[in-house]
Amino acid sequence: MNSRQEPVRVLIVDDEELVRMALRLVVDGEPDLTVVGEAADGDSGLAAAEELRPDVVLMDVRMPGRDGLDTTRELLGRPDPPRVLMLTTFDSDELVLGALRSGALGFVLKDTRPAHLVDAVRTVAEGQPVLSPAATARVIAAATAPDSAHSRDTSRETARRRLSALTARELDTARAIADGLGNPEIAERLRISVGTVKAHTGSLFAKLGVENRVQIALLVRDAEQ
Repeated sequence: MNSRQEPVRVLIVDDEELVRMALRLVVDGEPDLTVVGEAADGDSGLAAAEELRPDVVLMDVRMPGRDGLDTTRELLGRPDPPRVLMLTTFDSDELVLGALRSGALGFVLKDTRPAHLVDAVRTVAEGQPVLSPAATARVIAAATAPDSAHSRDTSRETARRRLSALTARELDTARAIADGLGNPEIAERLRISVGTVKAHTGSLFAKLGVENRVQIALLVRDAEQ
């Protein structure tokens, strides 16, 4: 259950009517969540987000016309944007990476169990990413492969300059994130509390101007390559 007094307002953007219906049933079945609207494509999703001001957008990755990645980038470039949780039927490293680079806070498959889906919505609504440490490590590996577009385009000096604003402990935390560790594992490695890890991670988001842990990890890899 989230700590807010008002239900989390959710907008569903998916081109399949049956999927939208199923998602609405799942989300509206929770007392702390409510669906405020639906959209069948990216353009109507942007318009609905502007009108309805949701807290979280459940965004399909693949849609005709403006896809979910492009829609997310446009949406998050606006003032006071909602959080975005990406949905797809495809379990692809490149899709996950594209979603996270676009600024989405989470990525889940459409066949995710209902209980896990609503937990993901709650987590994203609180501003926390939804991606397991194992998935984080896998995506980082795909992003930093020698033949990847990311590796060709990265700037070591830019990454090092951004990381130079961190304290020593924040940098240690960033490196642990880049190794795919979750908060308990980071706390054990650095011999600090999980609460302190969360505080350091929050500072990383603010100082580096990133939206999720994968973006932190990619900066570390850029700086150290």
